[in-house]
Amino acid sequence: MGPCVVPSFRDQVCTIVRTRGHLRLPEPVQLASGDWSRDFVDAKRALCDGADLETACRAMLEAVGELEFDAVGGMTLGADQFAHVLAVLAGRKWFVVRKAAKGRGTNQRVEGAELGPGVKVLLVDDVVTTGTSILDACEVVRELGVTVTGAVTLLDRGEAAGPKFNALGVPYFPVLTYADLGIEPVGGGVLTP
Repeated sequence: MGPCVVPSFRDQVCTIVRTRGHLRLPEPVQLASGDWSRDFVDAKRALCDGADLETACRAMLEAVGELEFDAVGGMTLGADQFAHVLAVLAGRKWFVVRKAAKGRGTNQRVEGAELGPGVKVLLVDDVVTTGTSILDACEVVRELGVTVTGAVTLLDRGEAAGPKFNALGVPYFPVLTYADLGIEPVGGGVLTP
């Protein structure tokens, strides 16, 4: 017998997402981006087991390689679980960006790590179609004076986010793309109900 080949973290997470998070629906549903698709990917359901979430976060760390960052986070709710586990695995701080200021207490949009000039951050998100949420998080943290050294997502369902990050000079690392799941790209508004 030959040596046992262990699948990469990326290959493992692809199998996890494909088997536990991808739903092929009989009729198109509207996604958060406003686009329509018969393929729905529920990353939270796919990664609800702690070991699977750890595998996904290790795949994210593999994807960004030697990228430097002091804190990791993004827009709540898509980034929360990744920010926390990545912070533990990489020995960094975590943060989350609220969709709006809380309106009481500190009235901040960013919770967790204190962000400001000189801090390098890695942005994260779960499933990206057009990139609106992760790009909003990028804008919020940049207003605090941080340097965004990169952005990593579990799954990119389209082809819109990469060029937008490229225009900002931010390296973008999707762990998986629509092609890995064998689904059609979303983001062009082509499929409607």
